[in-house]
Parts: sequence; C-alpha cells; structure tokens
Amino acid sequence: MIDLAFVRANLPLVEEKLRSRGIDPASALGNFAVVDRERREAIQQVETLKAQRNKLTEEIAKLRREGADATAQTEQTRTLKTQLESLEATSVTADERLREIMQTLPNLPQDSVPVGKSEHDNREEKVWGELPKFSFTAKPHWELGEALGILDFNRAAKISGARFVVHFGQGARLERALANFMLDLHTREHGYTEVLPPSLVNSKSLFGTGQLPTKFAEDLFHCDDKGPYETGVYQGNDHWLIPTAEVPVTNLYRDEILEEAQLPISYCAYTPCFRGEAGSYGKDVRGMIRQHQFQKVELVKFARPEDSHAEHEALTRHAETVLERLGLPYRRMLLCAGDMGFASSKTYDLEVWLPGQDLYREISSCSNFEAFQARRANIRYRPAGAKKSEFLHTLNGSGLAIGRTYLAILENYQQADGTIKVPDVLVPYMNGDTVISKQPGRS
Repeated sequence: MIDLAFVRANLPLVEEKLRSRGIDPASALGNFAVVDRERREAIQQVETLKAQRNKLTEEIAKLRREGADATAQTEQTRTLKTQLESLEATSVTADERLREIMQTLPNLPQDSVPVGKSEHDNREEKVWGELPKFSFTAKPHWELGEALGILDFNRAAKISGARFVVHFGQGARLERALANFMLDLHTREHGYTEVLPPSLVNSKSLFGTGQLPTKFAEDLFHCDDKGPYETGVYQGNDHWLIPTAEVPVTNLYRDEILEEAQLPISYCAYTPCFRGEAGSYGKDVRGMIRQHQFQKVELVKFARPEDSHAEHEALTRHAETVLERLGLPYRRMLLCAGDMGFASSKTYDLEVWLPGQDLYREISSCSNFEAFQARRANIRYRPAGAKKSEFLHTLNGSGLAIGRTYLAILENYQQADGTIKVPDVLVPYMNGDTVISKQPGRS
C-alpha cells in the first residue's frame, strides 16, 4: 500500500501518477479528501470530548465527597457519552472507507517510468544476441515438441483440460535441467539462498504481495478443501495455489522486524505456479505460452530503501545472465506506467526471441515494489542505531520462467532434421545428451 500520510500531503502528485497509469483519480480515490477530513475531525472531537468527560468525572467525584448535588454534571456526562459513541462510529466508518481506498490503490510509478497506456508504449532499453538464421522454415515449439514426442497437449487436455501439457523423455529432463542450471547459477555465482516454500498460501499472504483483494483474484485458483467427506462438514480452510513463488517467499518475513545488518537478503525458489489466465482465452491458445500450471525459478530480494534501485538493476542482470549463458537472443523493455503490475513502482520485462513465431515474448518480469508490499505485509527493518523500525523494500523477478525458456530453446536451437541441439551449458544437466531426438515408443 501507499503511505496514507503521503497521499494526504501529496494528493495532486498521487492523482498525476494515477493518470500516468491510465487510471481515473476520481474513480480510484473516490471522496478520499472528504473521508480523511471527516475522520481526522471526528478523532479530534473525540479527544476533546474525552477531556471534557474526564474533567466532569473529577468534578462529580469532588461534589459527592462534599455532599453536594452532581445531577447536572451527571447529565452532561450522559450527553457526552452519546456524542462520543456517534463520533467514534463516524471515525470507524471513515477508517474502513479509507482502508478500502488505500488497499485498492496501485503503487505509484517512479519518475523514470515512461508514461503510456499499453505494451505499445514500453521502451526498449537493450538488445542482446544475434537472431538465428535457418536454411529452412523455422517451426513453432508445439510442432517441434509433438513431432519429437516430448510434448503432448492432447493427453494433457484429456486428464486436466485446456492449457496443460505433458512432458516425456528428454523433454521432461530438459525441464529439470533448466531448473537445476538456473538454481546453480543464482546460488553459486549470484549469491542467492535457495528456498523451497509451500505451494499453498493463505489470503494474508496474497494480500501482502498485492494479489488480494484486487481484481487479480480471478486469475487465482482457490482450494475448495472441505475435509473428510464422512464428516459432512465444510472446514473452510484458507488455501490458494500460488501464482508465483514471490507470494510465499516475500511473506516469509510478514509481521517481522529485521536488523539492518541482515540486508540485503536474496532468495531464489523453484516452484510450480498456477494461474487462471482469466481474460486471456483466445490468446496464445497454441503451445506453452499461457498455461494454467508451469514451473519457474523466482528471485526475491529484501533491501534497504536507499539500495533498492541498485538491487533492481542487479536482479535484472542476474535474470539476463541466464539467457546469455543459454545463448538466447533477448531484449530488455522498460514498462510504461499503464502496463505495469498493480504493486510495481518500476518493471523491466525481458523478452526472448522466438523464431518459430517470428516475435519476442516476455520470459521474465523484474520489479521494484519499494515499500508497497512491505507496508501491506508489515515487513520492517531497524536501521543501525535507530530506535524506530522502518518499512524495507521488496523486489522480485523471474530467473527464469522454465516453460518459456524451454520453448525458446526448442525454437532457437531447432535443426533441419527436426532435432534440437542442446545448449552447451545444459549438456552436463542432460546426462551428456547434446541433441534431443525423436523419443522411442512415442506416438
């Protein structure tokens, strides 16, 4: 969340930043100024009336000790009590309304973020690698994978439905090889600590990272866990499948105070991810671009506010290194304000080249959330020598999405005979295999 005091003191700036995201400030903020003023006035009046009540209580006690009549003062306290109850109710109502407004306000874009409405307004920051040239017509990954017998979309649809895939043989090994390669790179060279978190989280965790209570709930899978059927009682457990490891890993320190000496903290996690892809039906229906389940290596950082910009650049470079080691051409895009995620203050997208589709596709999204998630999840740190704690900054990025890296290898390393050359850095993880060939017995 954004700091309430900041919004109050910088309302015109907040409105400007919301407009840069393509959001109508009047709709997002509602009657913020009115509600905030009513709340503060109610609190001030409550304090004034409480002081008057305390003074009357002392007068009543004194009159009674002296045997004098305290009827008038007693009536005044009753009147004050009624007024206090009304004002406190007004304050509570205003508090709830302000909380609703603050919880649904997106993060404010950094000044370096370009103004724009959609992906067409994103800015290309960097291009790496030479696009592959083939003496034949490049095929998309779904044709390559099905022909080799390493991908099966039809059988996946039979057992689970649309937007799933089954991997076989060398294809299954390639998925595992990529995960191990990425984890080894990030832990051995980039200094991350590997974490294996749960794949089920509660609502508080999703609220902390910004997936709840916003509109993004429709992209999440909620678990209808009813307990033993014989009881006939719905237990109502609060479980959601994670859309990304960002959620459980960021929430490791929810409601905790870290010491400055612990920062920065860098974690990487390999987990399955589950997304409903609401609103995307009709888009990318072929292949592995938009799956309900996929695997990803996620990078998460906790940093001091003054270090988060540098940590964002470092995290993005760590994700880029994976693509460079694999020899996959890519470009870095700085997202415009209107294309950024709800919780982000600045996001770089890494887009990998897919020759079978003749386009770039996002393969990693690296974001600095500043204190937005930390405020929602109440994650603080205590600066050295300071008495008060402060909200730290959180960052995360894909390092990388396994499925999209997989399909990028199939399309960029395809050979004229339909086989796939294995990138050199993956050969040790592929049990020495240098080529992915037709899988025996697969049809």
